[in-house]
Amino acid sequence: MSDESGRTAATGGYIEPIAGLFGLLFALMAGITAPRLLSGDPAEAVLPITFAVGSLATIWVRRRYATAEPDGE
Repeated sequence: MSDESGRTAATGGYIEPIAGLFGLLFALMAGITAPRLLSGDPAEAVLPITFAVGSLATIWVRRRYATAEPDGE
């Protein structure tokens, strides 16, 4: 099942809550690993930055599927 934009339509409305939970999880893990980012060693800064990017990606996915169903079903 697809709409005119070429994206597959999500049925059941389960993608938004799961994406929200993953976003919260990634943001929490980025906060927990923030001291590595501030420690000064560039090699240890990769993990918190990866979690932050993952959190932003889940926000993007959630917005994308929220606009796919404008009627709120």
